[in-house]
Amino acid sequence: MRVSYYQRDLAFIHDRGYGLHADRCAPGILELLSGVGDGLVLEFGCGSGALTRHLLAAGLRVVATDASAEMLVLARAALGPDADLRRLALPGDPLPAADAIVSVGHAISYLPGAAAVEAALAAAAGALRPGGVLAIDILDLDYGQIRAGEPPFARVEEDWAIITTFATPAPDRFVRDITTFVPDGAGAWRRGGERHENVLVDTSRIPALLAGHGVRAAVGTSFGDAELPAGLRSVTGRKD
Repeated sequence: MRVSYYQRDLAFIHDRGYGLHADRCAPGILELLSGVGDGLVLEFGCGSGALTRHLLAAGLRVVATDASAEMLVLARAALGPDADLRRLALPGDPLPAADAIVSVGHAISYLPGAAAVEAALAAAAGALRPGGVLAIDILDLDYGQIRAGEPPFARVEEDWAIITTFATPAPDRFVRDITTFVPDGAGAWRRGGERHENVLVDTSRIPALLAGHGVRAAVGTSFGDAELPAGLRSVTGRKD
């Protein structure tokens, strides 16, 4: 059964309060895409369009995708009717041929296990045209080690609030239990929640995996000058 993440209330909160990561990563990703020209950029996990808007502003031709229908509703409102937005879930949905594949926010880490992550990486490599660019982020095994025992987090804004607790039930698993509060339109607050499970992988194995599909890739800790949070890795490369 497919797990549905980022339903209405959490999608709204993520859009309102959590676009900074994409904003920070955008200059480094755009530098990697400098040779793409009028080629097609395929984005995984576009969310409400936080990175997409930077790509479009740079004049790139973008197909922005997400597995969350609610996120795509917000992206449509933000980016307008001409944006090419599609619902797509890795690793099984077919991918269009692309000259670049990008993703921030560790979308690929929402897959159910290492085998699904490897299948998604293989599918991405297969979708890249010769010379195509790959630039994504993904959670490493040490992400969970670093955050083991992390205390709950709370944030309150004028029109939303969120409480998150963390768990590491296994070395390859990082879990967030998220409670959300948004106005219900009748003078009260609506309470909701989602349980997010991220799979953690040994990212040192990724270059060899991608090399088997014709992509020369490196694992790093940044996109350009934008350093990623500890345990979040960049995977960048080019298809032969």
